[in-house]
Order: sequence, then structure tokens, then C-alpha cells
Amino acid sequence: MMRRTWWIYLIGVLGLVAVAAPFVWMLLGSFKTQGELLRVPPTWWPEQPTGQNYVDLLNKESFPRYFLNSTVVALAVTAGNLAFCSMIGYALAKLRFKGRNALFVLVMATLMIPGMVTFVPLFVLVTNAGMANSYPGLILPFLVSPFGVFLMRQFFLGLPDDLMDAGRVDGSSELGIFARIMLPLTRPALATLGILTFLGSWNNFLWPLVIAQTQDKYTLPVALALYSKGQNAQNYGLLMAGAVVVVIPVLVMFLIFQRHVTKGIAVTGLK
Repeated sequence: MMRRTWWIYLIGVLGLVAVAAPFVWMLLGSFKTQGELLRVPPTWWPEQPTGQNYVDLLNKESFPRYFLNSTVVALAVTAGNLAFCSMIGYALAKLRFKGRNALFVLVMATLMIPGMVTFVPLFVLVTNAGMANSYPGLILPFLVSPFGVFLMRQFFLGLPDDLMDAGRVDGSSELGIFARIMLPLTRPALATLGILTFLGSWNNFLWPLVIAQTQDKYTLPVALALYSKGQNAQNYGLLMAGAVVVVIPVLVMFLIFQRHVTKGIAVTGLK
């Protein structure tokens, strides 16, 4: 059997190398000096490892502010999606009301609309509402996502209605049934949605670049672009250290919730 499937393992290993190599190079490069990064031919392992790039990054006057902005925005967007997408998904999956199917079709239709199509109208709407260059302007447009609604609806469809009937017999309200009976059973789906939402919000570049009009509202991806200009344009070690700082929180969260994410994707049939 091993002789017949060796090529599958070979393809898997080659794919792993192709995906992991840039991240390993970025991590190792963040510990190299500027001279070693510019050397031709390049070196793989740092000959003289140094943490000066991280020291210079943390000593940047506004870096803690950028990190705080990214954290606040990503956590708020993630919390909003977990709350609202689960509520809407529950309603579309378990509650009977007029227009439910039409509403779900409308939600699914928005998945086919490229984000850039709605970018300008969304910017005009947020600006006219007076939320430009503010946390609400960075957060509110992304508190609910069509994919999150679809994911939660699919998971709720797999839960038996008998649980809801038992809650009603015990005198629980619909909100109580949702919060105390149904929602705790959706941990895998919530973990999946949380990771994907946090990843998208943490790495979001274009919207914070446009809506944040002063540097005190910039997030980390925008800050990295800012560091790539002026006197830091050729400081590749600093940029690699910044990229590592951006990647680490998402990587840590994924490793923590990996089991739930895998189960959530499998159960909802999104493999």
C-alpha cells in the first residue's frame, strides 16, 4: 500500500514546503542583519542572529497604538459576527416566519457580489454618517457577514428540533432556548467562524487605509505599508519583524482552536 501511495505523500510534502517556506524565510529573516538580508547569494540561516529588528519595531513611537487598534477592531468584529451571525442563522434555520426563504436567498446572493463593488457606496455611507476616522467606522460595516450567516444556519439545521420542543415544554422563551440550549452546541461552528473572521479583520488593509485618515487610527497592516516608505523603505529586517508580529496572533489562535475548526467545517459540509 505504501508503494502505491508514495506519490500522494510526495505531493503533500511538496505542498507543505511551498506553503511553509515563505513563512520560515520571513521568521529567519527577521533575525538577520540588513547586510545579510541583502547578500547575494542569500543565506538561509542567520549567521549572526540578532533581535535588533524587534527592538527597533517596538521602539517605534506609534507601534503600540497600531497594535491596539488592530486588536480592538479584530476582537470587536469577531464578537459581532459570533453574536449576530448565530442569531440570524438560528432564525433562518429553526424559526418559521413569512419570507424566511426569500431572506436566505438574499443573504446568499450577497456572497456573489465582489467586495469592491460595494466599497465606494459603503465608504460614502460611513462618511456621511460621521464615522470616518473612528472605531465605529472600522468596525460596524463588518459586524455581520453573509458567509457567517450561512455557516451558522447550516450548523443549526443539523441540530434536532426535539431540543427546542423540550425547552418550550419547560417554559423557556425563544431567546432562552437559543442562548442556553442551542448555542452551546455550536462551539465547532463558532470556533470556525471566529477564526475566519478574526483572520480577515486582522489582515484587512484596504478599508482601514481608506477610512482611517490619521495615523492614530491605523491598524498593523497599514502601519507596515507606512514603514515601507521613507527612511525605512530598505529596512527589510524591520518589515519582516513587523510581518511576524502580524502573523503570530492569528497563528496562535488557529493552533488553539484547530480541533474545533476542523470539526466545524466537517459537520457543516464545507469540506
